[in-house]
Amino acid sequence: MARSAKKKASNIVVWIILVLLIIGLAGFGATNFGGNIRSIGSVGDTEIEVNRYARELEQELRSLQAQTGQNITLAQAQSIGVDRAVLQRLVAAAALENETRRLGISVGDAEVQRQVLATPAFQGLNGSFDREAYEFTLDRAGLTPSRFEEDVRMDVARNILQAGITGGVAAPAGFADTLVAYVGEQRDFSWTKLDRSALTAALPEPSDQDLQAYYAARPDEFALPEARDITYVWLSPDRVVDEVEVDDAALQSAYDERAEQYNLPERRLAERLVFGNEADAAAALSAINDGSKTFEELVNERGLTLPDVDMGDVSRDDLGPAADAVFGLDGPGIAGPVQTDLGPALFRVNAILPAQVTPFEEARDELKDDFTMDRARRIIDDRIDAIDDLLAGGATLEEIASETNMQLGQVEWTPDMSNGLTAYEEFRAAAEAATMQDFPEIVQLDDGGIFALRLNEVIPSRPEPYDTAQPKVRAAWEAAKVRELLQDQAAEIKAQLDNGARLSSLGLPVTVETRITRDTFIEEATPDFVAEMFKLEPGASVVAQAPDGVLIGQLADVLPADTEDADAKALHQALNEGARQGIANDLLDGFSRAMEAQAGISLNQTAINAVHAQFP
Repeated sequence: MARSAKKKASNIVVWIILVLLIIGLAGFGATNFGGNIRSIGSVGDTEIEVNRYARELEQELRSLQAQTGQNITLAQAQSIGVDRAVLQRLVAAAALENETRRLGISVGDAEVQRQVLATPAFQGLNGSFDREAYEFTLDRAGLTPSRFEEDVRMDVARNILQAGITGGVAAPAGFADTLVAYVGEQRDFSWTKLDRSALTAALPEPSDQDLQAYYAARPDEFALPEARDITYVWLSPDRVVDEVEVDDAALQSAYDERAEQYNLPERRLAERLVFGNEADAAAALSAINDGSKTFEELVNERGLTLPDVDMGDVSRDDLGPAADAVFGLDGPGIAGPVQTDLGPALFRVNAILPAQVTPFEEARDELKDDFTMDRARRIIDDRIDAIDDLLAGGATLEEIASETNMQLGQVEWTPDMSNGLTAYEEFRAAAEAATMQDFPEIVQLDDGGIFALRLNEVIPSRPEPYDTAQPKVRAAWEAAKVRELLQDQAAEIKAQLDNGARLSSLGLPVTVETRITRDTFIEEATPDFVAEMFKLEPGASVVAQAPDGVLIGQLADVLPADTEDADAKALHQALNEGARQGIANDLLDGFSRAMEAQAGISLNQTAINAVHAQFP
């Protein structure tokens, strides 16, 4: 049960949050527990009120709901220990309150009044304290002003005690210095990459015996994945296009329906800047004409940006009364002022888009293709019920294929397939979900086609026969041999480096890196390689594996962290504060536990269960 040391300075904020919570809980299901149930337990002489437990629990549920975007039930919250965490927090607070009372720590009425008056939730529209709002808000939460004020008094007093416990805590000397020095340390180094093209030795030709031995030693590497033996029937629009009759009258009708697509009117790329009156618009135009201001400057003066005034490409019909002025320009320029529905405006034309007319003859082939595919999809759609009836009557997929023009096929399907029917997401989902007990049924594809499938067998993973795997075996053998040769070549280079040679003097393509930190990403180099460079002394070298080769690096210099850098200073401060808070939290936690043990804890499970019963 970690307690934040920040509470020592948060009394005002805590009560602001509490009051806002009270307002939020009104109507959200919070209940004022009456009757004989007053508390869910106590620490020493300090009771933990039942309403307080209910409010804290409700707050946690609302917080979870905000984080997840889902309604969280109490049962779900209990499964992750939310109720226990709330109870532990209240027990700890009660222990501190009990000790506060025992020590006689308190604050006067003036401080309580100051805190209440400063709470925004209790202020009226004029910003001053509103007594009616104060009493109304507390009443809705089941609190009286006297009780609320007593809670405020105790919260301030408890914060005084907490401040006494944690106020003098500081981070260990040198803690942040050590971490900043480690994180900010930098390296200068050079490196090169050896791949297959860098081999100095010829790659040997493997014998069939070599390949078979390699294959036998790595059965998992050459195993076929689990597959599903599937029989299917498939009808795509392409298979019925020959049944579609097309006439020019139908195509002409389609052309007329798409008139806006094939016959675009002349348009303008325009921007519109609206003014409050004609005089301002005229003055703006004058400023543009005499060169004292640009259109962009006028836009900025209005607190707008160019995207705010951009109209995109517009036609005459889009501009209304401004059409003649805008389309009267022969090229880019300013039109207006023109009265619009929004007021007088200037229009800037940035480009003229000429009319585009596509004659029927040029559009005919495209129209025919679209028309044919659309009719083909309708033909397929009309046949679904008949094919469904055949399947419902017990017809097999083979019989369906013989009685219709559906294409019969068989595939040993795996998720990596993406050709033909297996490329469709609908087929992939059906193939994955199918069981051998399922009856085939028609499924529609997004292109208008249909299919049905039957799972014949689930074929477990098994070794791929050597004859079919041989090309992959050869490629893998060669890759392994390349790595082996590159390792030998890299070892020879490293030996030269260890004897005092510089990487840059060996005739290799070298990359020089400067001021590299531990988390720097270097393209083509692995994170492990960068980490290895931080283990070296200047002049030392390292060889590391890369996915497609070998990396060789040589360290040039170790650079200490720049502790005067702004980022380093911010990190230092954050680390110090984090360490201080952690120690303060642990100290407060230990003190609270000691007070709990000293005063004694008593919990009423019946009362706790009664609170839980009020939640949905």
